[in-house]
Amino acid sequence: MDDNLRKAALDYHRYPRPGKLAIEPTKRMATQRDLALAYSPGVAAACQAIVADSDTAKLYTARGNLVGVISNGTAVLGLGNIGALASKPVMEGKAVLFKKFAGIDVFDIEVDAADPDRFIDVVAALEPTFGAINLEDIKAPECFRIEAELRQRMNIPVFHDDQHGTAITVAAAVLNGLTLQGKRLEDIKVVTSGAGAAALACIDLLVTMGLKPERVFLTDIDGVVHRGRNGMGPNLARYAQDTDARRLEEVLQDADLFLGLSAPRVLKREWLPRLAPKPVIMALANPEPEILPEFVRQDRPDAIIATGRSDYPNQVNNVLCFPFIFRGALDCGATTINEEMKQAAVEALAGLARMEASEVVVTAYGGAAPIFGPDYIIPKPFDPRLILEIAPAVARAAFASGVARFPIADFDQYKRELERFTYRSGQLMRPVFLAAQQNLRSIVYGAGEDERVLRAVQTVVDDNMARPILLGSREAIERKVRQMGLRLDLRRAVTVLDPATDTEYFAPLLDKYKKLAGRRGVRPDAAEIRVRTHSTICASLMVSEGLADGALCGGFGDWWRHLQYALPIIPRRPGCSRIYAMTAVILQEGALFFCDTHMNVDPTDEQVAEMTALAAEAVTSFGQTPKVALLSHSSFGSSNTETARKMRRALALIRERLPDLEVDGEMQADAALAEATRARAIADSRLTGTANLLVLPTLDAANIAFNLIKAAGDGLQVGPLLLGLAKPIHILVPTVTARAIINISAVAAAEANSRR
Repeated sequence: MDDNLRKAALDYHRYPRPGKLAIEPTKRMATQRDLALAYSPGVAAACQAIVADSDTAKLYTARGNLVGVISNGTAVLGLGNIGALASKPVMEGKAVLFKKFAGIDVFDIEVDAADPDRFIDVVAALEPTFGAINLEDIKAPECFRIEAELRQRMNIPVFHDDQHGTAITVAAAVLNGLTLQGKRLEDIKVVTSGAGAAALACIDLLVTMGLKPERVFLTDIDGVVHRGRNGMGPNLARYAQDTDARRLEEVLQDADLFLGLSAPRVLKREWLPRLAPKPVIMALANPEPEILPEFVRQDRPDAIIATGRSDYPNQVNNVLCFPFIFRGALDCGATTINEEMKQAAVEALAGLARMEASEVVVTAYGGAAPIFGPDYIIPKPFDPRLILEIAPAVARAAFASGVARFPIADFDQYKRELERFTYRSGQLMRPVFLAAQQNLRSIVYGAGEDERVLRAVQTVVDDNMARPILLGSREAIERKVRQMGLRLDLRRAVTVLDPATDTEYFAPLLDKYKKLAGRRGVRPDAAEIRVRTHSTICASLMVSEGLADGALCGGFGDWWRHLQYALPIIPRRPGCSRIYAMTAVILQEGALFFCDTHMNVDPTDEQVAEMTALAAEAVTSFGQTPKVALLSHSSFGSSNTETARKMRRALALIRERLPDLEVDGEMQADAALAEATRARAIADSRLTGTANLLVLPTLDAANIAFNLIKAAGDGLQVGPLLLGLAKPIHILVPTVTARAIINISAVAAAEANSRR
């Protein structure tokens, strides 16, 4: 660590407030009644319920989502026995990972107790506080006894991550590496460098999965673990071999798997030829591995190598599993984490690497799509699908092995609930996805060669949301599908059309466009060039002529130009005077819808009323009851500027046309979002709770408000969604992500179903 990195790390931990954790309340504490419910006398009701049935602690307290990360600081990675207090930054870091990746709350507890018996007593006494215990950075061999006794004494999961988290991640990488090398676990020879807690846990798990103990050769700082060696504990003795070999290099001959959990540079380049053909090398010492991958590539190009470092392919990192194992164990109320649950996690983790990579993984790889192979045998830590695959697998295994107190009845629903930790849009979009899946509609994508579109279309097909039609060069699309490792069937599941070459298909559309554009100053020869080269025009024509049920265009270039190409082709809905744009922002607290964010600079009161009706209808399609606030600088008549009067007139029109709609205005933004503030301004508001649809007086106001909220609240954008068109067509912004394209695809398909 150089001085610059050291200073940056210290500043990171110190500012803007010391440490990496805080405790935040999950309930309101704004009134005397809130206090009465949270503490005395209301808290007694929750206490009495738990006395009557201890399992209800999961319902009335945070215990069911609370893990204790506990250490005595005797074996901190890379630092050694630094003591309990100095280990606290590491434990806080572990807590942050739990929260970031799986939404699990953590109390980190640093116990000043090197004596195993005292440590065990302290931790065991904490069982009422936690739903599970994560033991961390405890030295061997004490860690084996500590975990075993705590598992015996406690009726909640106790998991020493240095052992089992490492073992699960290593096992997944080993399984995939062996698959690529054409080998089976039960046939291989394994040599380790290191025989501590992590190495033994790895071997134990691999043996449980089929590795033969007699094919395992452990080595450590004292050499080969052999029969007759003095001072071996039972964990080590069971793998002692009857051999005359005493040094690492002597047992490497014909080894199929080298497992290094020891120290830098212990595997010498000159020893590599001794390994079996097509070996798997796991060089996991940090920060410098047992051998550098570049040496392996030069001397043994037939080998697959993994390390613990993020700057090389195949990083073996505990964060790939421990948050999600605990997530599954907590959610089903598991009393322990057993071998069946660990094996389920291994299989889920290994299987995920064999799937095509997600957009987040592609970003983590600098834009290159990783494909299952020698340089991609294990997922990246930021792959959002980890929780969706591992947590349900662990919960299923807990139920099957009889340790789940609260078995999960509906795993499809459970996976949908887990999406809140990965895709914040999941909860908002669920009703739209269901509506899209009712009947498969065809959706045409103007930017068919765009990698974001292709990645989104893979999900659209997998989730049975629509029949995609891609516009673009067939050769280019096929090449990108191969490069990205997608499974798209471009002959059955997806249709590919090329406006430049599929002249017979597009000829009738060209005739249609010539008639449409001829009176708009577009010559016939120019119209032909446009149809051949402008995908938005082609997609719009296909929707207009019924060759597709909806369209997604744009995603590159100028948003407004794409819109101008589409609008002359797709008519407005009957009775609609204008087209409007609504954009949703998904925040931690829920979704807010803004209108009109993109289309009308200064709408009239009639247009405000019209856009409100269309936007309320759209909000309803998301499964939400629209609660509408007409926003202004004015608060219920406090100003008589033209914009304030416009919003008042619009309110009157809306209430006349939609008497059942929950709407009020004109009001300031704080009154829209806080009922108490609104109540102080007016006594008889028809709007209750928090508004979710915010209608603003001008495009400037709507766009500024939407972008401010999105940036300040780390919000996720859905849209803009066009309102008022006769057929579903939406223009993608250039910054759109694959996930956003999936969401807007579902909106278009659901719209098409509702129109039918």
